[in-house]
Amino acid sequence: MNILLIGSGGREHALAWKLAQSPLCDTLYAAPGNPGIAEEAELVDLAIADHAAVVAFCAGHDIGLVVIGPEGPLVDGLADVLRSAGIPVFGPSAAAAQLEGSKGFTKDLCTRARIPTAAYARHDDKDAALADLPRFGLPVVIKADGLAAGKGVIIAETGEEAKAAIEDMFSGGFGAAGAEVVIEEFMTGEEASFFALTDGTSIVAFGSAQDHKRVGDGDVGPNTGGMGAYSPARVLTPALEARVMAEIIEPTVAAMAAAGTPYNGVLYAGLMLTADGPRLIEYNCRFGDPECQVLMMRFAGDLAELLLAIARGQLAAAEPPVFTDDVALTVVMAARGYPGTPEKGARITIGDTGAVKVFHAGTALRDGQLIASGGRVLNVTATAPSVTGARAAAYAVVDAIDFPTGFCRRDIGWREEAREQQG
Repeated sequence: MNILLIGSGGREHALAWKLAQSPLCDTLYAAPGNPGIAEEAELVDLAIADHAAVVAFCAGHDIGLVVIGPEGPLVDGLADVLRSAGIPVFGPSAAAAQLEGSKGFTKDLCTRARIPTAAYARHDDKDAALADLPRFGLPVVIKADGLAAGKGVIIAETGEEAKAAIEDMFSGGFGAAGAEVVIEEFMTGEEASFFALTDGTSIVAFGSAQDHKRVGDGDVGPNTGGMGAYSPARVLTPALEARVMAEIIEPTVAAMAAAGTPYNGVLYAGLMLTADGPRLIEYNCRFGDPECQVLMMRFAGDLAELLLAIARGQLAAAEPPVFTDDVALTVVMAARGYPGTPEKGARITIGDTGAVKVFHAGTALRDGQLIASGGRVLNVTATAPSVTGARAAAYAVVDAIDFPTGFCRRDIGWREEAREQQG
């Protein structure tokens, strides 16, 4: 079977690495890919926004499965067009992808399905939003409703910060994503990520992780797309995972099906583990980045076989996902200036990394030399029996990589490492 993978980041490199290991995979194509993905797949110069061109490529290359990595093409309806052409695709329809494409849509669904989440209000008028702020207290969470590359969330500690965030969003600071804003109650607890796979009817758990969103050590500075992650997130105990499935994931899948927009793909639930139990922060309609990297390092099954079963609506008959007992931890190496305007073009030399896997996120080749081409550039990913061990292995490789203008957080996994040391 030939497979087409859509995307070009670290998440897609991890998916390509795992898909290429499948006995089902004859030729793996990737569009547009990156230099790391090129080690696993044949790169294709394909305009992803041109849906007809993607369908034509699939027809001309006998594609048996399309895996859509990023959220943009999903929200744009690429999966719908492929399904209409009879091509098996892993990823939700545009209607179902609203779970990520509109934070307000998800909050309204939570209200209807009685899914535990933060109190909220939706506003498409700046003055109304500003007038509504006081009832939420401080801190308060201000979110751009639409897709903002993981950066459209502001945790405001003061009223001035909250007002400035609203002003910025309505003045175009986050583009079209900020045409509507969601104001949310600030929730207290530890964050964790839970993943589930569904074909719209059957559901299986697909592991947990903990991301590190703030740019600086100690969780300071602006939010980013993620500076590192580890899996599993043991703070999300089996008992809590069962509650997440019963109280959050299953009602969501049922509500989407009842609305005539069944969900096919991965549901990534960002959770706050509060004193009253897990509450949904938000959904993503694709694998997390960099959570996908640590999940793929631990997943011991055949990814192509599993995703094909979901694409065909046959998840109930598939082998349940199996993960190794090891911990996987990834450190993001980012370009100077990120999450603002990153410096591009810096030369990178990786060298021998042994058992540690370096997934490419924002790289390109110039005259045969690897260079930085984005904000998050490399994902240095290691496995070990403990977070402490995986962290040591990952940072040893980080320190050996020659990337003069790159930087990283030095404390990925700090919460779980502290728990390990306490016994």
